[in-house]
Amino acid sequence: MKKMKLYIDNNEVEVMEGTTILEAAQGLNITIPTLCHHEDLCIAGNCRVCVVEVEGSEMLSAACATPVSTGMRIKTNSLKVRDSRRTIIDMLLSEHAGECVTCQRSGNCELQTLAVLYGSPDNHLMDISIKTEPDRSSSSIIKDDSKCIKCQRCVRTCQEIQKIGALTMSGKGEHAKVSTFFELPLNTVVCTNCGQCVIRCPTGALVERTYIDEVWDVIGNSDVHTVVQTAPAVRVGLGEALGHDAGGRFTGQMVSALRKLGFDAVFDTNFTADLTIIEEGSELLNRLTNVIKGSGEALLPMFTSCSPGWIKFIEHQFPHLLGHLSTCKSPQQMFGALAKTRWSEKAQIEPEKISSISIMPCTAKKFEAARPEMNDSGYRDVDYVLTTRELAKMIKQAGIDFDKLDESECDSLLGKHSGAAVIFGATGGVMEAAIRTVYELVTGRPVPFENLNITAVRGMEGIREATLRIEGTVEKYNFLEGVELKVAVAHGLKNANAIMELVSQGSAPWHFVEVMACPGGCLSGGGQPIPTSPEIREARARAIYEEDESLPIRKSHENPEITRIYEEFLTDGPCGHKSHHLLHTHYTPRR
Repeated sequence: MKKMKLYIDNNEVEVMEGTTILEAAQGLNITIPTLCHHEDLCIAGNCRVCVVEVEGSEMLSAACATPVSTGMRIKTNSLKVRDSRRTIIDMLLSEHAGECVTCQRSGNCELQTLAVLYGSPDNHLMDISIKTEPDRSSSSIIKDDSKCIKCQRCVRTCQEIQKIGALTMSGKGEHAKVSTFFELPLNTVVCTNCGQCVIRCPTGALVERTYIDEVWDVIGNSDVHTVVQTAPAVRVGLGEALGHDAGGRFTGQMVSALRKLGFDAVFDTNFTADLTIIEEGSELLNRLTNVIKGSGEALLPMFTSCSPGWIKFIEHQFPHLLGHLSTCKSPQQMFGALAKTRWSEKAQIEPEKISSISIMPCTAKKFEAARPEMNDSGYRDVDYVLTTRELAKMIKQAGIDFDKLDESECDSLLGKHSGAAVIFGATGGVMEAAIRTVYELVTGRPVPFENLNITAVRGMEGIREATLRIEGTVEKYNFLEGVELKVAVAHGLKNANAIMELVSQGSAPWHFVEVMACPGGCLSGGGQPIPTSPEIREARARAIYEEDESLPIRKSHENPEITRIYEEFLTDGPCGHKSHHLLHTHYTPRR
């Protein structure tokens, strides 16, 4: 490819052939406004907010969709350009149900920002907005067509990144709209509740279903004992929602904030992430044993079951392969079951008086908590799920100066965790944590990787593979001597689909596969701060791994509280009768 020299606002720039005007301008630190454009998605060029003036052309050009050419002279801020942008934004506003004061995206809405910068101070266009009743059928996501600007980011996200197609465009011209199959409610279509559409929507047309008021109610009820858990990805996302740059770690301040909000007990989902590794690792070893010894039926590869969006995806798209899923509940749901049993017992509080709340980076966790299967304690495992964004809002509502909070630690019993649990927040993290434990259980030695970092399963490639040869086994597992354990990691449901096709064809070579519904894993979940980008995801991942390396315990089986819970509560051991009742589940084929 050859380089091309051009001029943008009289600034000379040299870029590679195929570069768009938008990309070339970014190289000069010139901001061209966009709405339909997102760097994770294909070029659409349908909003026209990014128009620029190209010398020699009568028509304005969409900067996001126009490749540069040698000698091109471009104006990004001419009178013609500014007038066009103003007209386009005014037209969008005339069709948009303006409820900025009460909209969840107020203050973080791209249309609102552009309206302030470019819109008419007194928009004379007729208000032709049509207020429609939002679709609140989903326990995770609210869809409000009256706030939609038809940029189609959500449609492209659902089709390109997730390969689901739950959202599509229907109608033409003034009747065009983002719709579902036969315009059915979200809770009846193939939506996986992943929320990737939410974090790419530029307005409030797609938002998470919020439970903030319900949580305030239980906090304020003296008859209710509130227990809160926080997922690993929240601590590397919360700072962004409170004004910090991406990549900061705020674990200690987050714990202090939760106490100031009024929660009675503050715990860490990382504890049950460690517990998940013990249960899931034991299940994997049981399946391998049955296959190698021929002592029973076992479906391989075994899939991780931590990501609820992935679970719903396989229920819809590959129900005949549900037997490959680990029966383990996710760490969120394991914690909920233990809160209403183990914690209830130790704290001497009746389980019906406990309200279990989780702070998650994921909108699909709201759906997961509402699943009818999740009540093995005799009570609903998790009562309310809040996203990282919702927690940030509660902190602001309470008037807490987050930056001045001292660091504190989670309560004991369900709060201590290892570095292996922390990396659950990044794609490949569950696999790496599992290998650290399973390899040591089988061989009696730590994994043969420098500083326990299994880099082969890290990174942002869509599908990653690794092979680990098992050598020097302990007597119990001597039948595994020389076995090459083959694993794979996939993130984003498009990549998961590719894995599942191979399994369906019987040509998958792996023993163990980790799947996360969201690109980058939980750190880029649908409940994380907006916006998202490859750079933001990389920064959060670095923070996750830094926290892992900073902890004194980095293997799940070395967590003393995990040892204690098996000694005192789950006394028949991993995958035993009691743990299977409380910590394992089944899943449902869906149409």
